[in-house]
Amino acid sequence: MKKLFAALLLLAAPSIAYAWDQTPPQPVQACAAQVPFGLPSAKPGMPVECRHAYVLEHDNAARIPVWVAYTLTPQHAIGCVPRSNAFVADAALPKGQRSELADYAHSGYDIGHLANDADMSWDNTVELESFLLSNMSPQTPAVNRGAWKLLETAARGWVFQKNQTFTVYAGNIYTVGQSKTIGPDNVVVPDSLYKIVIDDVTGEYAGWVFPNAGNLGNDLTKLRVSIANIQQATGTTFPVPAKGRELAANEQWAVDFGALTASKRSICKGSTD
Repeated sequence: MKKLFAALLLLAAPSIAYAWDQTPPQPVQACAAQVPFGLPSAKPGMPVECRHAYVLEHDNAARIPVWVAYTLTPQHAIGCVPRSNAFVADAALPKGQRSELADYAHSGYDIGHLANDADMSWDNTVELESFLLSNMSPQTPAVNRGAWKLLETAARGWVFQKNQTFTVYAGNIYTVGQSKTIGPDNVVVPDSLYKIVIDDVTGEYAGWVFPNAGNLGNDLTKLRVSIANIQQATGTTFPVPAKGRELAANEQWAVDFGALTASKRSICKGSTD
């Protein structure tokens, strides 16, 4: 009987974890602070959604975001809101034109964030909105939990340790009708992921592309590509500082991962994460 009760609790847990009240997207102009250099270009017919801490363009045919953009300030770089895992379909998008949890079930792919949860853990509403499926794409576990996560952490370290605001563009590279799909809604699996990171103070910026495949190692410089190449691959124009400088391929901002972890533990002492 105890085993049966425990099993029933496990079955009920997802519905509890995913139950939270979504609010409609805000007007796009309300996200001006998230894109200080301007919005990336949007394709005709693709909705742009402004959430409390990020803005995105959603491809309703692919059922994944084209791009997600946000800024991260030093004050928000280390947040202490516990990870909710509150994955849920985006109610602002029509059924059949969005991904659902069922699409990812038994697919072998992670439900991978574009605007990652750790960057959004400074406010409860912001943290929950990071789990909208419109902010996700199917990512191999090796990439999502490996090099992609490493860059997420590094960027957070750059913001906190340099004490400067950074802007992030993240998105997917794919071709509808050619790229692999998963689930009943035929959610497109991106062939690659990309990220562009901008130091808002110095105007320096850099780009990376991550093949959505196996282990990519931990040398992020090997994944560096030019912004021009990312724009060509995506058909999207990403605004960068007019007087900025693109880092050389082997150039990267310094980060102390150990110190970042220690700061997190100190600042969030007593919280559960």
